[in-house]
Amino acid sequence: EKTVPIPEKLNEWAPRPPPEFVRDVMGSSAGAGSGEFHVYRHLRRREYQRQDFMDAMAEKQRLDEEFQKKLERNKLVAEEQTAKRRRKRQKLKEKKLQAKKNKLEQKKQEK
Repeated sequence: EKTVPIPEKLNEWAPRPPPEFVRDVMGSSAGAGSGEFHVYRHLRRREYQRQDFMDAMAEKQRLDEEFQKKLERNKLVAEEQTAKRRRKRQKLKEKKLQAKKNKLEQKKQEK
């Protein structure tokens, strides 16, 4: 009688999109401060994370497509087997009916 709460599916983690406009552009010129390396390191780590995420999503999509293809192949094989067995059953049924008709005709001829 008591209602049971069913938790919703958690959203997958996704990285922040890259910024449209980068304000702290670091050039190759000398004179960068000591804190610039840490900014660069964080940007680089975030970009690597984003690329890893995109690679993982592409792999997941590829596996999903392969799985769907495999399901479709299995479905076709099952349908072929079903059709083959259906034909076999129909053939046996027709054979029995033909034998029954032949038997009735033989009885009529004997009388």
